[in-house]
Amino acid sequence: MTPQLRVGISELQVAQAPAELATFGLGSCLGIVLYDPGQKVGGLAHTLLPAPRQGREEARPSKFVSTAIGLMLEQLEELGAARERIWAKIIGGANMFESLHPSPEEGIGARNARCARELLAALGVPLLAEDVGGNYGRTVFFDLASGQVLVRSVRGGEKIITL
Repeated sequence: MTPQLRVGISELQVAQAPAELATFGLGSCLGIVLYDPGQKVGGLAHTLLPAPRQGREEARPSKFVSTAIGLMLEQLEELGAARERIWAKIIGGANMFESLHPSPEEGIGARNARCARELLAALGVPLLAEDVGGNYGRTVFFDLASGQVLVRSVRGGEKIITL
């Protein structure tokens, strides 16, 4: 039986195959998947916000897109991952409170996704797939043996994000 490691809100996990990483209830939060197919090691972060407030130090770097990606890359390299083989997928970033943010581009979800795209591009990590936006929650299952990412949602059905 494949061990499943759960990733809670503002947490991240890195692991090796044959483990499966899972996170539940992504709304405006962003799930960030990083994977090295050569070593079959990967990470999953369940980030809450794009970045900490300026001038404020946060004790939990996995809470933010801007700090979780770098931390996951470091942890993956400690497990033997090669930076040039690592790819990314992002999931979530919904606009769950449309009445508060009538412009979807200004909502937390959109800002989370935009922050991830910009940071991954700056770091040279290819973003191979994304399932973001909308106004519904998602659950993610990441199989480290195959690299497949399965996304389940009440409204969006079930889909596998492939390479």
